[in-house]
Amino acid sequence: MILEHADIRIDPARSAEFEAAILRGASTVIAQATGFKGYKVNRSIESPGRYILMIYWDTLEDHTVGFRQSPSFAEWRSIVGPFFAQPPVVEHLELVGKT
Repeated sequence: MILEHADIRIDPARSAEFEAAILRGASTVIAQATGFKGYKVNRSIESPGRYILMIYWDTLEDHTVGFRQSPSFAEWRSIVGPFFAQPPVVEHLELVGKT
């Protein structure tokens, strides 16, 4: 399983709108993608306007090819992209250990 980690920055004044949009986009668009396993969205306490989106995928290619090269990616970006203060920083991680 692969974890996509996206560090997202928005205008804190639009937090309520953004939170509604990201939850709607994740549950209606991303959740339909092949290899999608689940997601979490966290809001920073210390840094207003900072969010971490974590999406679990079966494989790296399910995200980088299957989703990002599909029309669904454009739909997703149309929902959340208008809120971005800067491009999100996205990384992919593999699990090393767990309790």
